[in-house]
Amino acid sequence: MRSSAEAVIIGGGVQGCSLAYNLAKRGCKNVVLVEQKFLAYGGTGRSGGGVRHQFGTEINCRLAIYNVKCFEYLQDELGYKESIEFEQGGYLWIAYTERQLEQLRKNVKLQNSLGIPSMLLSPTDIKELIPQINLDGIIGGSFCEKDGHINPFHVTLAYAEAAKRLGVEINTYTKVIGIKLKGNTIDGVYTDKGFISTPIVVNCAGPWGKEIAKQIGIEIPLYSERHQILVTEPVERTLRSLILCLDDGSYWKQTPHGNFMLGIGNPNEAKGFNMSSSWQFLEEASRKIVKKMPILSNLRVIRQWAGLYDITPDSQAILGPTKINGFYLNLGWSGHGLQFAPSIGRALSELILGEKPFIDISPFYIERFENGKLIPEPACI
Repeated sequence: MRSSAEAVIIGGGVQGCSLAYNLAKRGCKNVVLVEQKFLAYGGTGRSGGGVRHQFGTEINCRLAIYNVKCFEYLQDELGYKESIEFEQGGYLWIAYTERQLEQLRKNVKLQNSLGIPSMLLSPTDIKELIPQINLDGIIGGSFCEKDGHINPFHVTLAYAEAAKRLGVEINTYTKVIGIKLKGNTIDGVYTDKGFISTPIVVNCAGPWGKEIAKQIGIEIPLYSERHQILVTEPVERTLRSLILCLDDGSYWKQTPHGNFMLGIGNPNEAKGFNMSSSWQFLEEASRKIVKKMPILSNLRVIRQWAGLYDITPDSQAILGPTKINGFYLNLGWSGHGLQFAPSIGRALSELILGEKPFIDISPFYIERFENGKLIPEPACI
């Protein structure tokens, strides 16, 4: 492991790997990334892989436009030999109450004003789009054909391999045990494999990032919460859209390999670092989603897993500089960090290197919580 670096990134999820690549691409090649387990161990590798334009805040919509365009050619840009499995089959949000539908109307109006081709759908439209769906209780929805899903592992590995070719050093199974300061300025990182002298540290450690920041006196307003997913056996491809229901947070998609992935929200989930799967989730998710998509009733479940969301008070990421010179944040993604890897990897790298970010990310700075300038994102599950 290198003993010095221009920057150290803590966390080997897609955000950390994208940032490493973007820093090296802009000439900052002596970058060291440290990950306590393996790449995509945290929220990245346990996500559903959704990619969408359909957000309810302008800044997220603008970033999403950039993200989707990047994903369309990212595999070629990164020189990745495998497929990142980016598929634009659309993203369908389904409303069961007038309040939910009204929020979708507001979202679509905003999205359309920014050039996003989303649209409102009637129950009849939804049935035409997804003939297999049970319309009971559905009063409408929204859809964008340019949305879709991607393989989280392949995207992360694509960024990591491209970063390494540019000179980045990636150390897995390396745990950060301390951060050294000189006055109010970053001076280095202590790991269980040695010390790295550096003037810049970027905290991309997701749920574990709160404790890392606390070591140097920074309190981050986020908490961790378990979310679970189950996967069925592969069958003939019948579904290309990702479906999300606003009544219970249930969602499902079919991967390019034919497996169905299913998830569901749990408003009673306890805060914490529980990453074990439960039979209760298996039973509840199967029951609720089969009712909505009856053709799934005879499929066999082949695996199940759990991961952690790092959730902030406004369900928005915390990005940018802190009161400690050289210490930057990139965490608190509240369940949608995977799809923002292209835009934030670029914008944050530009900020760190003293350039003007291509899009202003200052609304995501941690000061917003002290200043009361939260930016609640309504399109989150």
